[in-house]
Amino acid sequence: MRILVTGNAGFIGYHVARRLLERGDSVIGFDVVNDYYDPTLKEARLKRLDETAASSSGEYHFVRANLADRDAVDACFATHRPDRVIHLAAQAGVRYSIENPHAYVESNIVAYTNILEACRHTEVEHLTYASTSSVYGANTNMPFSEHRPADHPLQFYAATKRANELMAHSYSHLFRLPTTGLRFFTVYGPWGRPDMALFLFTRNILAGKPITLFNHGNHTRDFTFVEDIAEGVIRASDQPAAPNAEWDSANPDPATSNAPWRLFNIGNNNPVKLTAYVEALEEALGRKAIIERLPLQPGDVPDTFADTTALETAVGYRPATTVKAGVGAFVDWYREYYESVAS
Repeated sequence: MRILVTGNAGFIGYHVARRLLERGDSVIGFDVVNDYYDPTLKEARLKRLDETAASSSGEYHFVRANLADRDAVDACFATHRPDRVIHLAAQAGVRYSIENPHAYVESNIVAYTNILEACRHTEVEHLTYASTSSVYGANTNMPFSEHRPADHPLQFYAATKRANELMAHSYSHLFRLPTTGLRFFTVYGPWGRPDMALFLFTRNILAGKPITLFNHGNHTRDFTFVEDIAEGVIRASDQPAAPNAEWDSANPDPATSNAPWRLFNIGNNNPVKLTAYVEALEEALGRKAIIERLPLQPGDVPDTFADTTALETAVGYRPATTVKAGVGAFVDWYREYYESVAS
């Protein structure tokens, strides 16, 4: 199987690409490797993928280019002819979208359009793409379900990802392109992004500096370990979306569709208070945090909680790594990685 993984130098993309290589698939990675955060970490991920590929039975090719460059995307598809696409490249970050919305238009709208068009014209058998729990926005009906509206995003980042879901539906309807959108819930773990809370907390605790808990630490999050996310992504990709068998063309339900299009939550189905997350980190580090509590920030969602029933039914998988185990794995990686960098 030839699988294009966009954003393979990124956090989730790295884990997905590595697992595909380990099972023997041929992987085409595509990443611009920008400086939104330390490119050294991205290059280290790419080096690990090279090492994994060298010991695997699948082929590995890496394209260093911008997905917003239509010619580069078209050339990649023409050269490598992927059977499936796992599109994980995006401009992430809730607060950064307030500062620099244009970056989100380029990475999350223009680049995504290029991917849809390339999939359409090369008859890709399945497009699986990243969305986010942030699309639920002002919705306070817990747990979040894919069957409820997600029409009131609270930040521009979430708005662009909701747009991706709707754009996918139009291509699924018009061109019968099978698409699966995956709404990720607070992903964390080894090789994470330096702008993520767990990374920032770990760095500051080890340095004896305060950590900031917004909303006075009263957030709850459905923290999901990155290896669980990678497993869910690959299982979803392996089972292409199909038209709704129960669709009645004579009496259509306006709330559903017969397009080969679907959305899944991927979360731990077990929300945890942010303060408990910090306690797990303190235990793993063997140090107490100095905590500064501040009000809720613009665009922040107070609570997230994933209903994962649809994912379990469709692909037979449900994330289950506990916060204690996941945070411990992150701390082990963090110490090892930064010790090797320092040496």
